[in-house]
Amino acid sequence: MAVQLAPSILAADFLNLAAGVETVNRHADIFHLDVMDGILVPNLSFGFPVVDAIAKKAEKPLDVHLMIVKPWNYFQRFAKSGAAMISFHLEAARLDGRDPSELLREIKALGCKAGLAINPDIPVEDLFPYLQEADFILIMSVFAGFGGQKFIPESLDRIATLKAELVRRGLKDCKIEVDGGVGTANAAALVKAGAEILVAGSSVFGAEDPASACKALRQL
Repeated sequence: MAVQLAPSILAADFLNLAAGVETVNRHADIFHLDVMDGILVPNLSFGFPVVDAIAKKAEKPLDVHLMIVKPWNYFQRFAKSGAAMISFHLEAARLDGRDPSELLREIKALGCKAGLAINPDIPVEDLFPYLQEADFILIMSVFAGFGGQKFIPESLDRIATLKAELVRRGLKDCKIEVDGGVGTANAAALVKAGAEILVAGSSVFGAEDPASACKALRQL
């Protein structure tokens, strides 16, 4: 499968959000929606009203990335809002002693693809016990919480390690998503390492021509 592009709506112009939605509908593959609570990560973003509004106009799948504590309290509500993909952080599960495999199954029972995310300071090997249950893994290549951060080069090795483990187990349907500092300068290397879904915020919505930026990223 060719690489999929998932522009992060958090980087869009919220005074003209309809234009951002149209950019994704016309030129990308997935809507990436970053939901932050100011507790698990040091920032706040948006919640159900924004997701519901986007869902009404979205022609591509919604990928909801929950950077929040107790994300399981909201799986059902985001599924109702139209999420096709829901991911939560391994760190959030650990805070409450919850089994990530069980949580992944809860998401899938709602009819959504289930993803597990980690920050750059979590060893990628910590994901291995849960790969069997995951539809996708989200590797953060910056620390979750703020857009526009500089890409952490060591993320390439982390992606390659994860990809090798997925291949070793024959888990070809589990996709690798990468989020943070993604742009034309590193997209090709990310895909070579094993990434199949590229989340891009500033490099798309901060570009003079977002449509051309999407085209450039999808062709790498």
